[in-house]
Amino acid sequence: MRIGKQDQSFTAIATSDAESITVRGKDLCDELIGKIDFTDYFWLLVLGEHPTAKQRRMMDACLVAIAEHGLVPSVQAARMTLAAGPDAWQGAMSAGLLGMGSVVAGSSEAAAYFLQEVLDKAEADDTDVETAAIASLKACAAAKKKVPGLGHPQHDSGDPRANVLLEIADDIEVSGRYVDCLRLLGKHAPEITGRPLPINVSGAIPATILDAGFPLQAVKAVPLLARAAGLSAHLYEESLRSIGFIMSNEADKAITYDGPKSSKNKG
Repeated sequence: MRIGKQDQSFTAIATSDAESITVRGKDLCDELIGKIDFTDYFWLLVLGEHPTAKQRRMMDACLVAIAEHGLVPSVQAARMTLAAGPDAWQGAMSAGLLGMGSVVAGSSEAAAYFLQEVLDKAEADDTDVETAAIASLKACAAAKKKVPGLGHPQHDSGDPRANVLLEIADDIEVSGRYVDCLRLLGKHAPEITGRPLPINVSGAIPATILDAGFPLQAVKAVPLLARAAGLSAHLYEESLRSIGFIMSNEADKAITYDGPKSSKNKG
C-alpha cells in the first residue's frame, strides 16, 4: 500500500559505499572523526553546514543548560525502567525521552512556536511586536492557558539558566527579534496574568538558538539531545546503586487509594 507522496526519494544527510561514508558532503573518516566537535557535528547534521563561532557558543550553552535538572519525571521514568530491566538501557533511555512532553523538559518547542506566532501576528496585523505580544498574552489569559516560555514552579523569582543564556546571547551579539519578543512577553505577562511569570529556560533556549539561525522545526531536538546526556548519567548511576525501586515504593506510600472497596474490606 502506498501512503503519502512517492516522488521525493532522496536524502541529503548521508550515504555510504564499500570504501567510504559520506555525511553532508564530508568524508566521515577523513574530514570529520577527530576533526570536529560534537556540537559542530550536530549543527552540520541538521543544517548541512558548519556553525559560526557564535552559533557554536550559543548551541553549546543551550545544551549544557538543559541537560540536567535533577529527578524530574522523565528521569524517574528512566531509572525505574532500568531497575525493572537492567539489561535494557535502550528501553530506559527511551522511557526518559518519551517522558519529555509539553510540561517538563520538552516545552522549548511550544515556546518556539509561540514566539513565531507573536512575530507572525505583528506582521499580519501590521503592528509592532510589543502590541502583538500584549494581545497574545491577553488571549492566553482569557483562555486560561499557560504562556509558553514563561514561569517556573521552582524558580518563581527568575530562572537562573534563562538569565545566563540571554546574557550570553547579548554578549556575543546573537540576540535578535526572537529574544526581543521573549523579553516583551516577560515584561507584560505579570500585569496581564496577575502572577509572576519570569522567562524560563524553555523560553530562552528557542529564542536564543532561533536568533542564532537554528531552524524552528528542529528546536525540539535540542532538549532531546541534551537530556540524553543527563539520562546517561542517571542510568549509569542507577546501574551502580539503584534507587528506582525506592522511588516506586515512595510513590506507592504517597498516593492514597480512593476507589471502591472490595468485598473483603467493606466491613
